[in-house]
This record gives sequence, structure tokens and C-alpha cells, in this order.
Amino acid sequence: MNTLDFPFAGRTLTALPSGALWDRAAGWLCVSDLHLGKSDRVARRLGLMLPPYEVAETLDRLAADLAATDARTLICLGDSFDDLAAAEALDETDRLRLLGLQAGRRWIWIEGNHDPGPSGLSGEHRAELSVDGLTFRHIATPAAGPEVSGHYHPKHRVGPESRPAFLFDADRLILPAYGTYTGGLRATCAELSALFPGPSFAILTGPRPVLVPVTAGTARRQHPPRVRPLRRAG
Repeated sequence: MNTLDFPFAGRTLTALPSGALWDRAAGWLCVSDLHLGKSDRVARRLGLMLPPYEVAETLDRLAADLAATDARTLICLGDSFDDLAAAEALDETDRLRLLGLQAGRRWIWIEGNHDPGPSGLSGEHRAELSVDGLTFRHIATPAAGPEVSGHYHPKHRVGPESRPAFLFDADRLILPAYGTYTGGLRATCAELSALFPGPSFAILTGPRPVLVPVTAGTARRQHPPRVRPLRRAG
């Protein structure tokens, strides 16, 4: 698996091709916006039937990342479920698989706007988490930092290709959506430009993560921060 190391808030973090964030030194893996059960919610609210495979596909991806990194802690940055009813309706096979992934590691559920409360699953349930000099929350706060958040499902385009992307500057890091059935916002949209008024960078996910400067708001194109070469995890 190709990964990309980059500096943030005095530490070296690793962007995985899937959109997960890994701190190799601290032993934690962070994901955002799994939106498990989205097909269930769409069926309930809109009467539309989507292929009901997104939970299994998302858990497959998560299991692979946990195996590759051997992370001791998993931090879910909110909107892990598409709503609380989707968490309650989780198929028993998927529930048992999720419990298996939790076994032997610390598992932290951060509250999101889609799942604003305990889901009935094991693990720690937090409004936000401060650890290792970072604050983990679902939605970025303009005045706070350094922080790691999700919510916006950022994407960025290089040439004809648009991919889910990490966005970051010196104080703020926003993760891409990790779930199978998730859309996204352009890195240069008004909401994200307001959060990144100065120089910022994107790491495009995919088989080979790519780091590029972003022009957002009043940002100017800058040389990207020094990063380590692509490497295999583990």
C-alpha cells in the first residue's frame, strides 16, 4: 500500500490511500464520515433502493487499514452512521464484524451531526477528543487549532481528475469521507475557503496519494511542505 507522510502540528502523519490518517509514532488511526447504513436511511426516508453493500465495503477497507497499520487506537470523527436508526438497524453480521475489529484496541466514536449521540455500540463516545496536542472533532471551528476534523467530505481536482482529499494548513486538517456512499465538496468552495484563508495543501487519495497546493480564498500557490517519499505501510 502506498502512503504519504506529511508534517502537521509538529508531528509526522501519514495519509493512507483510503482516506484514513495514521500516526505511526502514537499508534492511532483516524477515519471520518463512514456513513454506515446510508442505503438503509435512503430507503426509509426516500423509498429509493440502493445496493446494500456499502457497510461491507467500508468495513472491508477499514479492516485492511487496521491490519496494515496494526493501530492500537481507532478514532472515528463522526457521522460514522448515516443516522441513529441506521446504527440500530445494523445487520447482525456487520455488527459482529465491527465488534471483531474493536477487539484488542481502543475505539473512540466522536459525535457527528448525523449521529449526535451513543449508538449502543461498545467503545468510548465523545463530543470531541484532545490527545497528543491535537483536538479531534467532527466539524472544524474557525478559531481553534491544531485540530483534526471531517464533515465536509473535501475533494480536489488536478487536471481532469477529482478525488477525495485531505486538506490542511499549519493549524487545521480535514479528512476526506471514508464511507462508500459519500459525495464531496470542492476544496475551493466557499465553506472550505473560509476555513483555509491562507496557504493550504491537499493530499489526493487513491492508489498513489498526491500532495498539491490549493488556491482557496486569498491563498497563494506555495511550494508544498517537505514530505517523505511514498512508502509501503507496515
